[in-house]
Amino acid sequence: MELSSAQARSAVRSKPRNAHFSGRNTVSGSIARIVYVAYPELSPVRLDGLGILSQLLQSELSNVRRETAYLPSFPLWQIGSLLAITAWLYWSILAHLVGQWWNSPDFSHGFFVPLFSAYVVWQERRKLASIPLRPSWAGLGIVAIAMCTLIVGQLGAELFLSRFSLLILLAGLIVLFGGWHFLRALFFPLAFLILMIPIPAIAFNQIAFPLQLLASQVASVILPWLGVPVLREGNVINLPAMPLEVAEACSGIRSLMSLVTLSIIYGYLMEKRLWLRWLLAFASIPIAVAANNVRIIGTGLLAQYWSPEMAQGFYHTSWGWITFVISLLMLYGLHGLINWVLQKARAAE
Repeated sequence: MELSSAQARSAVRSKPRNAHFSGRNTVSGSIARIVYVAYPELSPVRLDGLGILSQLLQSELSNVRRETAYLPSFPLWQIGSLLAITAWLYWSILAHLVGQWWNSPDFSHGFFVPLFSAYVVWQERRKLASIPLRPSWAGLGIVAIAMCTLIVGQLGAELFLSRFSLLILLAGLIVLFGGWHFLRALFFPLAFLILMIPIPAIAFNQIAFPLQLLASQVASVILPWLGVPVLREGNVINLPAMPLEVAEACSGIRSLMSLVTLSIIYGYLMEKRLWLRWLLAFASIPIAVAANNVRIIGTGLLAQYWSPEMAQGFYHTSWGWITFVISLLMLYGLHGLINWVLQKARAAE
């Protein structure tokens, strides 16, 4: 015998409110019961759909909780105190460092260094969370060394020592609160931070001047092959059209520092094999030197066959950007060539 729609509705309502949800003690069951009470005309099938949706939402919330659990937790008052003391000690030093990044084209890559280190730490958060924290009092000794380095740097007006002491301080705090295993896991992003510190002037000159001589020597050898007679005097190349001086800015030190930094970033993002990352980082040095030599030779050719103005002003500056792009393309091409050779070797086996 068939029931009318009114009788069927009354039969459904006569059942216990939670007959369809017996045994459900989850959030999804609670949501379904509330909806069933408010809208009794909904069928159990549709309520099951709501239950599935609420279960998915609950799963997403649990995933978020697990993501936040990957980061090791420390008392907030300790973190706040350490940040306040560090900011008080290094505020003027860091402000001067950022100003040097902004004003000096030789070290403008420094802005990317701490951002990339923070990115690496975030990417390794699951691995870091699996490392047990084993605080070591040896960290206090490292912190003491950092403070001594800071004092020596401040008294001797040596900016490099003052800035480098911050990295020593970070290493000491990591050992003090996390242990040596934690420092080992953070060694790469911590060591990468050294590239944000401009090298001392005495070391800068020791690197830049030999690069100036090398660029002038290579250009004085190549240009005669291309029909341009030259007379070299130190780092000055005398062309028939004009004298061409390979100044400090043309030594290639600027593109060298930036290319080394970007090659390490490129290797980390694009390559998993550790040996190939090291190879790309070391290969960036001769690539930068070779690209700068091409720049000097190209400038000599333009000055001789086109106009001496091509070796000055805007054209000279634009050549620097073009050279850097060429260096990046050479690095990318080297990586592709190595992968192609390795694939061929595997196919031959």
